[in-house]
Amino acid sequence: MPAREPLIDRQLLEKLERLTLRWQTSFAGLVGGHNLSRYSGPGIEFHDHRHFHPGDDLRAVNWRAYLRLEKLFLKLFQIEPRVPVRMLLDHSLSMSSDNGRKFHHAKSLAAALCYVGLVRLDAISVIPFANRLGERLVSSGGRHRFSPVMSFLDALEAGGRTDFFQVSREFASNYLQRGLLIIVSDFLDEADCFRALQYLADFGHELLLLQVYSPEDREPPYEGELDIEDAETGTHLQLSFDDSARREYVDAFDAYSDSLQRVAERNGGRFVGVSTKMPLDEAIFGPIVRSRMVE
Repeated sequence: MPAREPLIDRQLLEKLERLTLRWQTSFAGLVGGHNLSRYSGPGIEFHDHRHFHPGDDLRAVNWRAYLRLEKLFLKLFQIEPRVPVRMLLDHSLSMSSDNGRKFHHAKSLAAALCYVGLVRLDAISVIPFANRLGERLVSSGGRHRFSPVMSFLDALEAGGRTDFFQVSREFASNYLQRGLLIIVSDFLDEADCFRALQYLADFGHELLLLQVYSPEDREPPYEGELDIEDAETGTHLQLSFDDSARREYVDAFDAYSDSLQRVAERNGGRFVGVSTKMPLDEAIFGPIVRSRMVE
């Protein structure tokens, strides 16, 4: 992977402007970005413009800008209070596999979802984690606040050991207000992560689980006698690997992903698994849109 490969390009950012983060839970007293009509037209405080798309409210078009530029722009307004959007981004050592491509892919997906939220004036907290919560970045107020998000994500490096349960307890203690919780991770934890996810759901957070995995995570290409070392714990495992073992491993990986999906869906959330082989735009406008994480 090129050392300076950008997380996301401008062409994709323009495509993302038509999307909105979506949630299914009704958070009493709060509003959020899944209903476009709430952010165009009359509002409390003007914040930004975005490009006009078919179906938008014509009453919210900035006609003065159209007369000058001959382009349609929609006026957006801030309405408070808003549903808090928090993103937990796994930066543990297991995310560094595939020559760092997995972590790069995870950061790119995180950047894309942050941009979608910022365009719709959502307030987003990006919180890296491994065995503890890291220093967070809070961004809100429109697309012009996206540059600090890119810098923050670009500077993150993989390191540390995953501890989902410790992270879930710390998160629940620090973030008491219910909201949308996006978790971008490979969900590879030596301990059981299902109890931790259920713990977060029980506190009233709506879970959007985005599993990022490399091809070798799901289908290892190895053959013969192997001595495998866990990237996070240093534990060694000796085994004999052949086609039969590979099929069993793939079945176990798929069953694990299915279990993650069940945890999300039984609590009113959603789940998407994305391979690093899938280009970023295909991942967003394919399985992520189909899951209705965004629409």
